[in-house]
Amino acid sequence: MTAHGRPGARETIRPLRTLARRITLTLSLIPAVVLIGPSPAMAGDVPAGPPAGVDMMLKPPATGKIRVAFVIGPRATVIDFTGPWEVFQDVHIDGRGTTHDDMMPFELFTVADSTDPIVATGGLRIVPDYAFADAPQPHVIVVPAVKRSDAMLEWLRRASPKADVTMSVCTGAFILGHAGLLEGKKATTHHDFFGEFEKAFPGVTLHRGRRFVENPGVSSAGGLTSGIDLALRVVARYFGRETADRTARYMEYEGTGWIEGKARVPADR
Repeated sequence: MTAHGRPGARETIRPLRTLARRITLTLSLIPAVVLIGPSPAMAGDVPAGPPAGVDMMLKPPATGKIRVAFVIGPRATVIDFTGPWEVFQDVHIDGRGTTHDDMMPFELFTVADSTDPIVATGGLRIVPDYAFADAPQPHVIVVPAVKRSDAMLEWLRRASPKADVTMSVCTGAFILGHAGLLEGKKATTHHDFFGEFEKAFPGVTLHRGRRFVENPGVSSAGGLTSGIDLALRVVARYFGRETADRTARYMEYEGTGWIEGKARVPADR
């Protein structure tokens, strides 16, 4: 103590050092959590995620491309499929093969009732690459808001069980519902259609306020730009968060919904 009864410098520092050691010891006893993958969602702490203990990482084929089929048809909402298209086309994996093409792991194609031109929203005319009758089996299927057909539903029932992921965007969730792919599972859709979706599919658990919802094999995104988030999530499940981050930066995409999984719209709408 000093002459004035106040602690001296040495007396002050000593208890502080003791406190620091106690804090360090306490922190050392807290288990470290290592996330393998793109986000907390992959660790299972997003309420709308997969059942606990389910491994959500995807294994890309040892050779060849990851085929992504984009289901299109009359009045397909453009951003629902072009947003995810941009994500998958921009993925680049250094060291995957020896050529630039080898390092672009995704092969994208469109599939519809026939290869006749279709008119999407805003008057965009598209010539599909394949008809449902002769499309190759994809690893990933993207279903936007689109006018459904019997051929579309039949193809989804046939192709989806063999795919790694079937993902809907916006009211594309209704397509998956009509195909029977969501029964007993979780899903989301555009917030303007929550009530209609619940009435149409009482056997599906609707999650409001999520950018996307995942089940093993089948995932669904909210409206419009939510499809970009879910596509980035699929990239992360194949190649890890760093690759998804790099893809998002290349796109100059600043949204974080693919990491957080949360939507900005009110959950009760």
